[in-house]
Amino acid sequence: MRELRIRMLVGVFVIAGVLSWAGARLWNSVGTLPSVPLAAPIVLAIIAVILLSTALSIRSRLKAQRERDPEAKGVDPLMAARAVVFGQASALVAALVAGMYGGTGVVLLESLDIPARRDQAIYAGFSVVAAIGVIAAALFLERVCKLPDDEDDHDGTGAAPTT
Repeated sequence: MRELRIRMLVGVFVIAGVLSWAGARLWNSVGTLPSVPLAAPIVLAIIAVILLSTALSIRSRLKAQRERDPEAKGVDPLMAARAVVFGQASALVAALVAGMYGGTGVVLLESLDIPARRDQAIYAGFSVVAAIGVIAAALFLERVCKLPDDEDDHDGTGAAPTT
């Protein structure tokens, strides 16, 4: 399994942000602007908490295994691989959503004197912050599930996440 590259996440964020900004400016010229739902930052924060709790759980179980704790529960490799895939997918979607709400938020910054637009800008800002939290938690989960370097690895690829 390939590691998630931060450059790719930044690229998705930037492209989504530019397209969202352009679309929001065009939509705003008509007189309306799509709204940013209040639930967006809440859902993203919940996903970040789930990813972080999964990473901490796996990390503690792996630590107990390394210390040869007799009551240690093992980590199923398939479960770890599924967690990594969920984290990678969540990070990609979060980068897309962060760019989308970031671009819309930049357009909303032009009209902060209107209370409804100010609220929408705040929701967009919290959505971007929560999406960054999802990305950070997903990268942490990926790092926790990463196999140690294999000394017999001759093709130079190094370690890969658990598959």
